[in-house]
Amino acid sequence: MLTLTLSEFSLDDFLANYWQQKPVLIRQGFPAFSDLISPNELAGLACESQIDSRLIYRQSGKWQAENGPFESYEHLGERDWTLVVQAVDHWSPEVASLVRAFSFIPKWRLDDVMISFAAPGGGVGPHIDLYDVFICQGSGSRRWRVGDRGNHRQFAAHAALLHTDPFEPMIDAVLTAGDILYIPPGFPHDGVSLESSMSFSVGFRSKSASDMLSGLADYLIDNELGGTLISDPQRRMHQHQGHINAGDFALIKQQMQTILNDDEIMMNFVGCHLSKTKCELDLQVLDFPINETELRKNLQQTDLIRTGGLRCFYLDDSISQGICYVNGERYEFGADCSATVLALCDEDSLSQAALEQGLQHAAFVKALTQWVNDGYWYF
Repeated sequence: MLTLTLSEFSLDDFLANYWQQKPVLIRQGFPAFSDLISPNELAGLACESQIDSRLIYRQSGKWQAENGPFESYEHLGERDWTLVVQAVDHWSPEVASLVRAFSFIPKWRLDDVMISFAAPGGGVGPHIDLYDVFICQGSGSRRWRVGDRGNHRQFAAHAALLHTDPFEPMIDAVLTAGDILYIPPGFPHDGVSLESSMSFSVGFRSKSASDMLSGLADYLIDNELGGTLISDPQRRMHQHQGHINAGDFALIKQQMQTILNDDEIMMNFVGCHLSKTKCELDLQVLDFPINETELRKNLQQTDLIRTGGLRCFYLDDSISQGICYVNGERYEFGADCSATVLALCDEDSLSQAALEQGLQHAAFVKALTQWVNDGYWYF
């Protein structure tokens, strides 16, 4: 398993002084690091229609971008192009193992593991991201320049590429295998490959208020909640028909605030909403489903592995009831299963011992069997 090595500061120091505050270069964060997937395997993934991929290159001095799937790369030449593939952790167990090294950040903040292969001179251009990213250098080398936050003009270098004006770098360094560059949101940066190279980017992104409120509205509608209308008996006579007065405005706010103050509704919404995946999963649905007896027998021989990208969460106020959220769905298994639910959500590999409590309860065994048949976990 990959272990993050910090020689100049601790994880506590990183979180206190760098996380979402300023970029930092971590030399040999992964000592003796080697590519978790080959360039050919990455190119193969970009041939699949269900996987989000892009080619970015310059043609006659102008930036170009194409969305996959791709059938061939022969027309690109030997320089100045980059292949970018999103959510590779969903499709490669080896790449998914990279996420574990950053488990000091909760997985609900995880976006995905994006991998890029770049020919010499390749890059995506100077740009600003709205998420935190740990850029882990694989084979080859790239020069990275990172500027400070500020009022940087952004413009469309191509319909699919938002670039920023030239900036003065606060970091200007060449990354080689095992080096990690952390960049918080809002800092302009530009990476150029010095030779054929691979880069593994672990991104963390929070949700916007508009995204959460939109999701909450959908959740309320789907679950037939929040349908209570404003009631105002014995209201006073209104003087101006077009006026939304302070009293009515307060009623409207209170109607909405009542939902936000309902912890049961909000916990279930947050758990379901944040556990949904934005990209497809590589679900290995069993052609010949197993039954509960076969599940127990297999667990005696080997562990269960979580499919890369699957999101499973619990909350403080409901874990005691064995409540968890798996890929957008709520499950309640009871207090006796709380330890099993913790293992289910926290661990990528599940042994029979870790599942011991849950295996004593029919509802959990039924759900676990269905999850295995659906490809959420596999032996």
